Amino acid sequence: MTDANALAEAIDRELRSRGSAERAVRERAYLRSELDHYGVSVPETRAVVRTAIRGADLDHDDVSALAEALWAAPSRPPVRPVHERRTAATMVLIQSADHLGAGDAGLIERLLREARTWALVDPLAVDLVGPLSERDNGFDRILERWADDDDFWIRRSALLAHLVPLRQGRGDFERFGRFADAMLEDREFFIRKAIGWVLRDTGRRRPDIVCDWLLPRAQRASGVTLREAVKHLSSAQREAVLAAR
Repeated sequence: MTDANALAEAIDRELRSRGSAERAVRERAYLRSELDHYGVSVPETRAVVRTAIRGADLDHDDVSALAEALWAAPSRPPVRPVHERRTAATMVLIQSADHLGAGDAGLIERLLREARTWALVDPLAVDLVGPLSERDNGFDRILERWADDDDFWIRRSALLAHLVPLRQGRGDFERFGRFADAMLEDREFFIRKAIGWVLRDTGRRRPDIVCDWLLPRAQRASGVTLREAVKHLSSAQREAVLAAR
């Protein structure tokens, strides 16, 4: 059994050593973050995590414990949660997704609810929940529940879980379409953007299915959604959708 706390501290030390105070201030302002920041880029954070867990022989419980330890506040100042530690926690889960399944939905949902920023929510939804939900149908009922949640970050996650499969020409467009239709008139920017984002990427391979879905809904869709959704449609399809609005 790996000592998750010790490994988390080792990752923390490496992140601190790579931090930039100037970058930390800039990113905290950009994300409107209430967390502390070390000022480490996403690629650097990913590299730190990859190096730390390579050869660590983590099992399921190790992965969960390490993610929990990183998500929590560090044991030395600053004693508030740190953005890069939480980013590292998401990367531990993503890089160890083969150990996870629907039984871990409770942990993932808690992190999504506590994240409160697209910078943490989106990787969890797109790069973790997306692949897990494709291979484990235990996520079906979970995504159905998330799509009707009061928390817009959870609703966004239900949408974005479809992104990678649909982008790659697979996925459950019928379910995504149901979710998106129910949220189409949502006033929340992050919901409108997510619908458009998934439609845009679906349109890379299947523009016809996107156009057919959009045409009868064009009057209900926001400008934010439509601007994204029509990007990979043909000129004729794009004109038809925009004219229907």
